[in-house]
Amino acid sequence: MTPRVMVVEDEPALARGLCDNLADHGFAVTHVARGDEAEPAIRAQAPDVVVLDLLLPGRSGLDVLKALRARGDATPVLVLTARSEVVDRVVGLELGADDYLGKPFAVQELIARVRALLRRSTSRGEVARALRLGDIEVDFAAMEARGPSGPLDLTPHDLLVLDVLARRRGEVVSRADIVEEVCGLGSDATLRTVDNHVVALRRALEQDPRRPRWLVTVRGQGYRLARE
Repeated sequence: MTPRVMVVEDEPALARGLCDNLADHGFAVTHVARGDEAEPAIRAQAPDVVVLDLLLPGRSGLDVLKALRARGDATPVLVLTARSEVVDRVVGLELGADDYLGKPFAVQELIARVRALLRRSTSRGEVARALRLGDIEVDFAAMEARGPSGPLDLTPHDLLVLDVLARRRGEVVSRADIVEEVCGLGSDATLRTVDNHVVALRRALEQDPRRPRWLVTVRGQGYRLARE
C-alpha cells in the first residue's frame, strides 16, 4: 500500500517542491495551504504522515497539532520550523510533534525523516496501545495515564519515552535510541533530556521513585521497563 503524506504549507513554491519530490519517491501526496483547513482534511483523508508548517494562515501549526493530539489522533507529524523558532519548536515537541526540520532544509533529509516516521509508526502499530503498571493504566493512543486518584501529571514527551520502553519491554534501551525514537534525527534533545523524562515518569508511576520497580536503570547502557 502506498504511504500517504499530507503537506500543510502555505508557501506555493515550497509546497509544490515538497509535493513533487515526495511523489517522485513513491508517496501519495495531498496538499493543504491553510491551517484552518488542515485538521478537517487530516480527519477526512487519514494520512500516514503529516508535514506541518508552523506559520499558516487561518490557524497556526501549533494549534493544529494541539487539536489533533487533544482528540487522540496519533498521526505522525513532522513540523517545519525556521531555525530561529526555538521556543515554537520546543512547544511543538511538548504538544506531541514526532520530529521537526528547520528551514532551509535538504529535500533528501525530509524524505529520510518521513520514512523514519513511517517505520516508527508501523512498529508502534504492532503492539498494544495500552499499558498497565500495577494500578496505573497508560493509554498511548489518547496520550494519557491514570491512577486510582485520576489523571497523572505527565507531558506528551514523558509518555513518548515510556512508549519506546513499552514497545521493547524487558530490553535495555539506550538513551541515544530513546532520543532518536522520540525526537527524531538531528534533534537538539540531549541524553540528559531522557534522564529528566525518566525522573518525571518515576515520580508518577513508582511507589518509591528512589527504588523503582518498573523503570530500571542499567548503568552504562540505558533504561529497561521491567516485566511483571
